[in-house]
Amino acid sequence: MRRLLPDPGPTTVEQQLDTYRPWEEPRGERPLIAVNFAATVDGRATIGGVSGPIGSGADTEMLAGLRTRFDAVMIGAGTMRAERYGRIIDDQGKRERRERIGLPHDPLMVIVSGRLDLPWDAPLFTGGGGRVLIFTASEAEPPPTATSLRIVRHRSSVNIVEAMRQLRQERGIRALLCEGGPGLHSELEGAGLVDDLFLTIAPKLVGGEAPRIIEGDLPGVTELELAWLLQEDSELFARYRRP
Repeated sequence: MRRLLPDPGPTTVEQQLDTYRPWEEPRGERPLIAVNFAATVDGRATIGGVSGPIGSGADTEMLAGLRTRFDAVMIGAGTMRAERYGRIIDDQGKRERRERIGLPHDPLMVIVSGRLDLPWDAPLFTGGGGRVLIFTASEAEPPPTATSLRIVRHRSSVNIVEAMRQLRQERGIRALLCEGGPGLHSELEGAGLVDDLFLTIAPKLVGGEAPRIIEGDLPGVTELELAWLLQEDSELFARYRRP
């Protein structure tokens, strides 16, 4: 892997993330929020309905590395249904390293699900490791889960701004990584909540009707700054930030 910007030279995912400490930069009443996506050259965020086939092993390493740098990881219900998550960090050594740098043993897993329509048999709920918090507008009760589970209910629909405030003020979350999907990303961007965007650009073309990394209208054009750009073979790894 090579760093193209800034300071061109050889690097690794671990070296690049080693100085990235988002938990030291909470944004007042909300956490620092980063979003991570992989996309094809034509801008598609899924192949066959899931994101896994887009990126390479280096993209998987970046995803796993980013998860070790945040207090919480957040996804929408559609992403949970498609990807059927398990424990966010399943390596004991990585969880111990998190504690040594001042992060909780497991990141809090946050799911936004208006209808509470989730795959309750997925490993995230049945594995018994880590913690899960769900924001929902549903009055339904979830089934028993082996994994520790909390429900936060909003009226009518989940208010993403209020949810972020609750995570910071009531749960102590200083930095949150969102892994999609595109609808949730659109909500966060529309509310001006995204501070960092990590984007893997895979050397692939898909076409068709696959979603982009944002689905939905935004109130205006958001200008971004390029903080770094990495390359491995023909794949690019960019970190953009809101000025």
